[in-house]
Amino acid sequence: MADKTADLAGPGIGSYDELEKILPTDYESLLDPKETQMAITAAKNFIEEGLCRELNLIRVQVPLIVDVNSGVNDYLDRDGSRTPVEFHISNDREKNPVDAQVVQAATKWKRMALKQFGMKPGEGLYTDMHAVRKDYFLDHDHSAFVDQWDWEKAIERKDRNLDYLTDVVKRIWSVLKGAEKHVQELFPKLKSDKYPNLPDELTFLHAEEILERYPDLPRKARETAILQEYPAVFIYGIGWVLEDGYPHEMRAADYDDWMTETVSASGKPMHGLNGDILVCNPVTKRRHELTSMGIRVDAKTLRGQLEITGQLDFLDMPYHQAIIKDELPLSIGGGIGQSRTYMYLLRKAHLGEVSVTVWPEILKKMCAKKKIFVLE
Repeated sequence: MADKTADLAGPGIGSYDELEKILPTDYESLLDPKETQMAITAAKNFIEEGLCRELNLIRVQVPLIVDVNSGVNDYLDRDGSRTPVEFHISNDREKNPVDAQVVQAATKWKRMALKQFGMKPGEGLYTDMHAVRKDYFLDHDHSAFVDQWDWEKAIERKDRNLDYLTDVVKRIWSVLKGAEKHVQELFPKLKSDKYPNLPDELTFLHAEEILERYPDLPRKARETAILQEYPAVFIYGIGWVLEDGYPHEMRAADYDDWMTETVSASGKPMHGLNGDILVCNPVTKRRHELTSMGIRVDAKTLRGQLEITGQLDFLDMPYHQAIIKDELPLSIGGGIGQSRTYMYLLRKAHLGEVSVTVWPEILKKMCAKKKIFVLE
């Protein structure tokens, strides 16, 4: 099924002509490049310590490359449009070769790592994950290089519900709020009447509720509209097909559980045990996704979601077989964008101000004209 929301994205960016119009014209960084690097370190340390404390996590090593045949790599969506970088390792003059992929996210690997490291329910891990996503359009908040705090926590079956998910989201939000306060104490220049702080609390809404509010708007336009009402939201149920016949956004069928039936706060039947935190970025004045997370599929929902997406052949892969056979822990997990978070906390207009990667010349020249200094 094609993703209609991608074609009707409203304020989404699809060209550099569009990007030039939305980048701020009156921008001036509150921190110089040296201060920015110091602030990144401060924010990183605070957030990692906070996540470990709030979610009972430990740091573990994470792969940059995985075996193609493992089924562990993350395909990010379900239509096959975002493919990983692949390469062949000849090894021993082709006697013992390996076909490898650069990870796009560590979503599936983390769940296997819970078993590898002997995590019990209530215990978890986080990783300093680096990835390559070559199929993004490179704009102000998408790059080919991705850095995330990828985390995963073992849970019990009784925890597979919205209340548990909501509690975890609130804990993560408290860490992000604390990081904002921390960096502003260290760098008072970040306190500015021009840029309001994050709200103390998130607003929780289902994707189905947002569609009801804005039935004539495509997905990104709906997100932009809801952020005018609430500056920070968590959207439940991303991946389930909504009343208009399309999901709020495509999500892969083999990690987050987006099909389980739930009930909204108002008592209306809904679907999905996953979601995203979105905020309104005061610098770019646009929607800004900080993190995606969810309670992971169990054997029943994995099979059900793969059937919905026409991907039952995935069940032959080792990772998927391990879930079907209940050989992996039940879990909840997510990925928090590191550069995305720094960009917001440090009031930056572009990811390139906090992350070193490749950008096309047209973008670098555009940014230079607007006093946005992209790192080389």
